[in-house]
Order: sequence, then structure tokens, then C-alpha cells
Amino acid sequence: MPAITMKSLLKPSVFIVLCLPFLWLVYALLTNRLGANPVEAITGFTGEWALRILLLSLAMTPLRMVLKKPWPIKLRRMVGLFSFFYALTHLLTYLLIDQQLDGAAIIADIIDRPYITAGSVGFLILIALAVTSTNGMMKRLGKRWQSLHKLVYVATGAALLHFIWLTKGFQIEPLVYLFVFLVLMSFRVKAWLKKRAKKSAQVQVSVK
Repeated sequence: MPAITMKSLLKPSVFIVLCLPFLWLVYALLTNRLGANPVEAITGFTGEWALRILLLSLAMTPLRMVLKKPWPIKLRRMVGLFSFFYALTHLLTYLLIDQQLDGAAIIADIIDRPYITAGSVGFLILIALAVTSTNGMMKRLGKRWQSLHKLVYVATGAALLHFIWLTKGFQIEPLVYLFVFLVLMSFRVKAWLKKRAKKSAQVQVSVK
């Protein structure tokens, strides 16, 4: 039998950790711990965890840059799919229980409420990213795969707008998520500027 190492335990451990919020939610539902409005509690809980895990998936590349280790990238796909799972649970709670599949009411909400419009845009992007997350789709799409999956930044921005517009009054939590997103994006911008400067230097050398 192969020896058990920290590296081999990493992915299963992260999988279990990301399952814990959902398991707690099921436990809370079965034991009537969700308060007077369980539908609202489920919707809010799953939406927030979808956003948190989405931000965690964006943190994998900066973490690789800082640690100079490849393991964060190996976790990125799984973490992203967990974010989609919580977002899907969030949406299904809204569609099936809150709105009871009332098409007219759902369309009116999307049109009249900007936070639902933003959330819908973010979820549609997450569907495209989840469907194309397999190795087969990666090979089939080639370079287009990377371009498509850069839309994760748009999805995260839409999810942040959804949460910020939904939050009533001044609260610190949405600002924390926004700050984390901006910090993660700063790593991307720095890497892009570095890559552009390197390419510019290569062009100048080739011209000389």
C-alpha cells in the first residue's frame, strides 16, 4: 500500500472542510435551529458560503505565487465547484421554496431588483465555468478555455454586488468581502503588469 502523506490527505481534507457548512445546515434544518424564517436563513447561509468559497477559489493562484508551491492550483477546480454547489442550493431555495416556481414573479424580481439581476448574471457565468471545468472540455476548448474561465472575476464581482445591494444598512461584512476581492485582484494586476513589461523588453531586444 502507498504511504499516506500530507500531500495525499490535502484534497480529501479540503473536501471535508467545504462540506461542513452544508452538513451543519442540514443538521440545523432537521433540529429546527434556523429561526422563525428557515427559508430566509437557508437562502442567506448558502449565498454567503457560495461567495466565501468563490473568493477562496480566487485565492489559490495568489497563494501559489506567495508560497511558490503548485498544490493550491490542484485545489482550485474542486473549490470552484463547491462554490457552484452552494450557489445552486441558494438559487434552488429561492426558485422552489421562496417563489414556488412562479415564473412571472421571478422575471419581475430579475427586472425590478438590481441585486437579483446581478446574482442571476453571476450564476449564469458559474454554470458555464462548472460545465467546462472537466479535463475533456479544457482540451476541447484549448486557448478559449482560459479566456472563458477569466469570467470568474466578473462572476465574483456580480456576486459581490448581489450581496452588497441585498444587505440592509451599513454592515462591515460586505466591505470585508470587497476588500478581500480587491487584494486578490491586485495580485492578478501585478502579475499582468510584470508579464507585459517582460514581453515589452523582449520586443525591444528583438528590434535591436
